[in-house]
Amino acid sequence: MSTPVISAREADVLTLLGEHLSNAEIAARLFISVRTVESHVSSLLRKLEVPDRRALSRRAPGRAPAEQARPAPVLPAPLTAFVGRARERAELAAEVTERRLVTAVGLGGVGKTRLALAVAADVAGEFADGVCFVDLVPVTDPGRVGAAVAAAMGVGEQPGRGIDDVLVAALTDRRALLVLDNCEQVREGVAPFLERLLVACPGIRVLATSRARLMVPFEWVFPVPPLSRVGGGASEAVALFLERAAAVGRAPAPAERDRIAALCERLDGMALAIELAAARWSTLGLDGLTAGLSDQLRILAGGPRADGRHRSVRAVLDWSHDLLEAKDRALLRRVSAFVAPFTAEAAADVAGFAPLEAAAVADGLGRLAEQSLLAVAPSDTGTRYQALETLRQYGTERLADAGELDDVRSRHLAWSLAGAAGLREDDGPDWRARFDAVAEDLRAALAWGAGRPERRADARRLALAMAELAFTRNLLGEAQQRYEQAALLAEGTDAAAALRQAAGVAGCRRLGDDMYRLHRAAAEAARRAGDTAGAARDLAAAATAAYRFSSTFAGRVPPADEVTGLLSAARELTEDGHPATEAALALAEAAVVADAFGAVQGAPDNTAPDTVACAERAVELARRAGDPVARSAALDALSGARSWAGESFAAAAAARARIDILTSAPSAPARTHELIDALAMAAATAVGTGELSAAREWGGRLADRPQLAEVGDHATSWLLVADAFAGDADAVLTSSVRFLDAWEQSGRQRSFSLGPAAASVAMIHGLRGDDEARATWLTITDRAGGEEDNHYGHGAVFDAMVLLHHGDAHAALERTAPEPEQVWKWVCWVWLHWYGALRAEAAVLAGHPDARGRIAAARAVVAGNPVASALVDRAEALLDGDLPHVLATAPAFEAAGCRYQWARTLLLAGGAHAATGASALAGLGLAPMTVR
Repeated sequence: MSTPVISAREADVLTLLGEHLSNAEIAARLFISVRTVESHVSSLLRKLEVPDRRALSRRAPGRAPAEQARPAPVLPAPLTAFVGRARERAELAAEVTERRLVTAVGLGGVGKTRLALAVAADVAGEFADGVCFVDLVPVTDPGRVGAAVAAAMGVGEQPGRGIDDVLVAALTDRRALLVLDNCEQVREGVAPFLERLLVACPGIRVLATSRARLMVPFEWVFPVPPLSRVGGGASEAVALFLERAAAVGRAPAPAERDRIAALCERLDGMALAIELAAARWSTLGLDGLTAGLSDQLRILAGGPRADGRHRSVRAVLDWSHDLLEAKDRALLRRVSAFVAPFTAEAAADVAGFAPLEAAAVADGLGRLAEQSLLAVAPSDTGTRYQALETLRQYGTERLADAGELDDVRSRHLAWSLAGAAGLREDDGPDWRARFDAVAEDLRAALAWGAGRPERRADARRLALAMAELAFTRNLLGEAQQRYEQAALLAEGTDAAAALRQAAGVAGCRRLGDDMYRLHRAAAEAARRAGDTAGAARDLAAAATAAYRFSSTFAGRVPPADEVTGLLSAARELTEDGHPATEAALALAEAAVVADAFGAVQGAPDNTAPDTVACAERAVELARRAGDPVARSAALDALSGARSWAGESFAAAAAARARIDILTSAPSAPARTHELIDALAMAAATAVGTGELSAAREWGGRLADRPQLAEVGDHATSWLLVADAFAGDADAVLTSSVRFLDAWEQSGRQRSFSLGPAAASVAMIHGLRGDDEARATWLTITDRAGGEEDNHYGHGAVFDAMVLLHHGDAHAALERTAPEPEQVWKWVCWVWLHWYGALRAEAAVLAGHPDARGRIAAARAVVAGNPVASALVDRAEALLDGDLPHVLATAPAFEAAGCRYQWARTLLLAGGAHAATGASALAGLGLAPMTVR
C-alpha cells in the first residue's frame, strides 16, 4: 500500500489536532478559515483511513507509538511531588476502573485533589479517550456545571441545542475518565448533570472530589482519611512535612523527626495544615511552630467547631494568618473575592485601599506566595495568583469578620465592570485568552450584584456586557441567558430591549420556541412600560417567528389561531404613522396571512401573486423604517414569495440584496442571525439558478461564520449540494465526513437544508457506482430532511441524475413523472430548473411521445440558468439526432463550473470525444457512464 501524501498545511493541522484543539482554535492559530480547517481534517480522515478526529490526534507527528495508542491525559501538572498514600492510591485506582462514579469525600485540606490527580495519572492508560480534569471552584452557578465540563473537553455549542445536550452527544461513544474537583459548592448542579451523563454515556467514568457525597445513583463513596501517622518519624505525614520543609530552604535533621511526628499528630495528619506549617519551618523552627500552634489550639478549644480535624486546619490557618503583618492580612482576605487566578494589577484594584496602598499589593502577593498562602502560576497573560479553595473560604470569613465583605465585593464588581468594558472595546488577537482569564470572576461578580437591590443597576450593566462578550466568544447559550438576566434586572423599556436581544441570540441557536417566547415577553415588558408601539412590534415579531422559523421549534408549533390572535393584538396596539411598527406588522401579515415562508402551519391555498404583493408591501415599509434587519427579513419573505411564483432569479436577487444590506449594519445578535440566514438563502438560490460558483462563494462565507464552527452539517450543507451538481466527488466525499460527524453529534436533527445535503452525497455515491454507500446516505436523507421534499423535490432531482448516468432513462422518467405544477411546493424553490431540465432529458432518452413538449415547457422556465439551459439545449439536440449540436453545449457546462455535465456531454456526443469524456469522469472520481 502506498504512503498517503500529506501536504504541508495538512501536516500543520494534524500537529494541532494532536494538541486537542478545536477547528476554530486551529483556524485562529494558522490564520485560515474554519471551513479550510474542516476540509483539511476531512482530507486527513480519508488519506489516513481513520474514523474520527480523535484517531487523527493519535497520528500527530512527534509522538511515540505508545502515545499514539491513546491521547495523553489532560491533567494539571502539580508544582510539588505527591507524598505517601500508597494504600489509598491503589484502592481508589481500583474503584475508579471498576465503578461508574467514585466520590472522594473528605474535609477541606485533607488532600482530596492531590490524591485524585495522582490516581487519574495512574489509570489514564485504561481509558482510550484519555482523562479530563475540571476544577469547579470558579463555577458559581450550578446551572453551568455542564458548560464547565464542555469547555474543558473542547466541546462547543451547537445551534438548536443546549450545551448539556451537545456534551452528552459528544461523549456518548467515548471511553474517558472525567475528574470533577471541588463539587461541594455546586452540588445541586453536579448531581443532575452526572445522573444524566452516566446514563447516556456508558464509556464515561467519573472521579469526583467533594466535602460531602453527591447523592447520585451509582455513586461509590471513598472516604479520604488524613495522612497516616503510623511509624512516627517514618510516617507519611512526616514525609510530607520533610519534603515541603526542604523545598523552602532547610531540611530538618534526622533527630528532629520524632518531634515533627508529634507536631503532625497534633495537626491530625491534615495535608494542608502540614504544608502550611512546613512553609514556616525555615523561619520559626520546630519550637516556634509548636508554640504558635499550641496557642491557637487553646484559643479554639471548646469553640463551636467541634470536629477535631476541622479545628486543626482552622487552627493552622488562624495561626498562619496571625503571623502576617496587618497589611498582608488585609490583602489575604481581600483577594479571596477572586474565584479564578488573578494578576497583581487586578488585586491592586480590588484590595488596594486603606490600610493597604495599591502600590504595595504586588510585594504583598509575593510574601503570601512565599508562605504557601497563594499559588503562583505563569500564563500567557502574565503571572497570576490563586488561593486554594479552603483558603479562599477562610478569607471570605475574615472579610465578614473585618466588616469589609460588601466593600470588597463592590470593588470586585466595579473591577469586573471595567474589565468587561475593556474587552468590549479591545478585540485584539489575544481577546479570547483575556476573556477566558476573567470570565468566571465576571460571572461571580454578577451573581453577587444581582442578589443585592442596591447593586441592581450595576448588575444589569454587567449582565448586558457579559451577554455581548459571551456572544462574541460564541457562547450563545450563555449570551441568551445573560440577556434574559439583564431583563429581569431592568426596568421599563430596558427590559424589553434586553429580551429582544435574547430573541436574536435564540435565532442564532435555531431555537424557534425561544424566539417566540422572548418576543412575547418583550411585548409584555413594553406594554407595562407604556410603550404600545414597541409592544405591537414585539407581538408582530412573535407572530412572524412562529411562521418564519416554524421548522426550528423543538416542541409545540404555535397553531394558526394562536398566532393570528397575536397578529390581531398587534394591530390593535398599532399607532398610525409609526414606520417601524407598520413594517413589523406588514412582515407578520406576509408570514401568517400570505404564508410567504411556507410554514408548517401555513394554509395551502394562498395564491402566489397575493403572496408576492404582500411581501413587496413589507419590503417597502421596512425600507421606509430604515431598519436593515427589518429590511432583510422582509426581503426574505419576498424571496420566498418569488420562489412560490416560480421566479427563481428574482428570489435569488432578493436573497443577495439581504447580504448587501446587512454587511454595513451595526453588529447585534439579530443582525448576525439574519446574516447567517441570508448567506444560506443566497447559496441555495444560486444553486437554483445554476450559478454554482456563486453558490460556493456564499456557502463558503456561511461555513466561515464562527457561530457555525461546531455545526459542520449546517455550515457545509450548501457547499455539498453545489459540489455535487458540479460532479466534484472528491470535495463531496471529503466534506461528507465532517457533515455526518456533526449531524450525528447534533442528535440527528431535521432541517430543510440537511436533507438536500445528504441527498447530494447519496447522489455522488450513486454516480460512483457504490450502491451500498448510496443506500446508507439515502437513509440519512430520510432522517435529516422532510419526507415530501425528498420524494418530490431534491430527491427526485438527484435520483434522476443517478438513473440517467447509469442509462435507466425510463426509471428517471418515472421519478420525474409529476408535472411541476403538481409538485410546485417542493420544486418551485431551488429545484424547479433542475427538475424541469432533467425531466426533459429523461423524456428524450426514454422516447416519451411528448418529449418535445416537455423541452418547450422547460425552456420557458429555465431561461437564464446557464446549466439548466444547456441541459435543455442538449436534450433537444439529442431528440433531433444532432450530435454536433450536442457537442456544442459542452462549453456552456464548463463555463458554469459543471464539469460533470461537460464530461457527460462528450460521452453523449460519442465518437472521438467519448474517450475524453470517460477520462474526465474518471478524473472526477465517478464511475463510467452507460449510454443507450
